[in-house]
Amino acid sequence: MGIFKANDIRGVFPEELDKERIRRIGFYLPGILKSDRILVGRDTRNSSDEVFELLARGITEAGAQVVDIGVCDSPAVYFATVKYRFTGSVMITASHNPPEYNGLKISAGSAVPVGPDNGLRELERLIAVKPVVSEPEADIIFLDIRNDYTEHVRSFLKETNRLKVVIDCGNGASSIFVHDIFDDFFPGVTILFDTPDGEFPGHGPNPLEPESWVHIAETIQKENADLGILFDGDADRAIFFDEQGSFISPDIITALIGLYYYESKKSKKKMFYDIRSSRSIHEYITALGGTAAACVTGHARIKKLLKSENGIYAGELSGHYYFSENFYCDSGFIAAAIVSDVVDRMKTPLSQIARDINPYSFSGERNFTVRNTTVVLQKVKLQYPDGEINEIDGIRIDYKDWWFNLRPSGAEPLLRLVVEAATPAEMNQKVEELSDLIYSVDA
Repeated sequence: MGIFKANDIRGVFPEELDKERIRRIGFYLPGILKSDRILVGRDTRNSSDEVFELLARGITEAGAQVVDIGVCDSPAVYFATVKYRFTGSVMITASHNPPEYNGLKISAGSAVPVGPDNGLRELERLIAVKPVVSEPEADIIFLDIRNDYTEHVRSFLKETNRLKVVIDCGNGASSIFVHDIFDDFFPGVTILFDTPDGEFPGHGPNPLEPESWVHIAETIQKENADLGILFDGDADRAIFFDEQGSFISPDIITALIGLYYYESKKSKKKMFYDIRSSRSIHEYITALGGTAAACVTGHARIKKLLKSENGIYAGELSGHYYFSENFYCDSGFIAAAIVSDVVDRMKTPLSQIARDINPYSFSGERNFTVRNTTVVLQKVKLQYPDGEINEIDGIRIDYKDWWFNLRPSGAEPLLRLVVEAATPAEMNQKVEELSDLIYSVDA
């Protein structure tokens, strides 16, 4: 699989995401976006400054102006795209990938993601042709968004909050604005790894890797904190931990956010949860009086769905949370603000809240490297003909006491499996059964 992925452009720099291709992407981007003024932000990676220079060179050679907002998080680029009415923007980031990677998240006007169907495929075709520079080069200007952006995020914080909170920035992009947003909000806040560093010395930028949980879990216990919040490399994701330092599955957080919208704000709009989520999410939201529906994964598709369906919010098992009040975009900071509000209001430990929401046993996501994902999916589907089948993203097959979802990765040659059952023993047995089946049909 090349550098053009399902939702963005990404690869090892400069071996895969090479310098000439970055320049060419910049050159052809104004035509793809139909924009003569493109906003660009970048994360804390060591290569991001150089990638910016290469991208900006291409954009300006095409005669379009570059508006640089400096080092920031991905949600800041989405915000600025809408706030200042840009018709095109780029965030330079490889999100949760290791330090040697970098990438480009491209948005059109209104922060609409550019994916294969609305520009990425065409861009991939165009960069095979060497650019012919004929226009006089445009300029690069700087735009300071700090005050406007932090004010927007802080509008989701209530006036008082009694929680003692540990926040882990992981040396990533959340380090840039975290103090402006949270320092005077929580009475007892401990912020870890808040120095921007592209080598991510504290721990890796992927918040779903258990190795990244060690420091925040230890600090929660040491500080006797109520809540832990861990951001990924570009701060579009937030992962939460309870008062014991235990990881809370993001689908539980998706349900918890329902209290904010359906109980506090009395919303009548639909929410969406990704197809891998626990069935307890639908049950919990429905009990609150809300309307819930399963959806595909991937930020480009979820943002489009949420907007077209006039939904209120959506949540992914990866820790992305999308809000209509945030231009249908995802934001780790806004998720942190809403979750902390709900936990503070409930006056119940997060560990107990999580147990109350989901009584089932959940496997989490398991990855399988296979030679042909399509063939394996079809053969697995044939082995479970009597379940309720949903094929909006891979296959999800539901039975009375258990269900599973098996879907292809959008960025890697992998199948991803999630299983949920009524008891731990049944969940483990079904994981083993499906694992054996996947390996046998692939062989």
